Amino acid sequence: MQNLEQIKEQVLSCAACKLAATRTNPVFGAGDVNARILFVGEGPGEQEDLSGEPFVGRAGKLLDKMLDAVGLSRNENVFITNIVKCRPPGNRDPQPDEVSACIGYLKRQIELINPEYIVCLGRVAAHCLIDPDFRVTKQHGQFIEKDGILYMGTFHPAALLRNPAQKVDALDDLCKLRDRLQDNNTTL
Repeated sequence: MQNLEQIKEQVLSCAACKLAATRTNPVFGAGDVNARILFVGEGPGEQEDLSGEPFVGRAGKLLDKMLDAVGLSRNENVFITNIVKCRPPGNRDPQPDEVSACIGYLKRQIELINPEYIVCLGRVAAHCLIDPDFRVTKQHGQFIEKDGILYMGTFHPAALLRNPAQKVDALDDLCKLRDRLQDNNTTL
């Protein structure tokens, strides 16, 4: 079985879809490879494309603050990645053929990290991983079990920058995650 470094090497040289032609850097993901919690966004933005790291722009800074508020950190107890590993032009949603070309990498990341929880950041990730009919505004913060993993959809940090009123709900969702971990008498 492959390890994460081998999969990362494949991502770095991947040309399976048209996004490879316009990327600066593919973004594999970052964080604790033994994390109990995996955060999944839709795809890299401009800053992520430039750096090769997930969630490093304004939305990433907001995500880091929210994680810190509930005792989580991308460096210690979570892993952060995206559905697609290359930036869609103009930060548009990934197209179905792009998702299809890339989803295998995410599935292997999930297998190897083996998280107990997957938090889908935004509609695109929730549609891909939870349910194509998932409605973030109505179903955020709900836990849904699939294949022994608890999934939760919440607002994408970039959406929170556009609509700050939703920050309270998004932070509440992360508090539910923290509380669930603590209720199971486990440490983050």
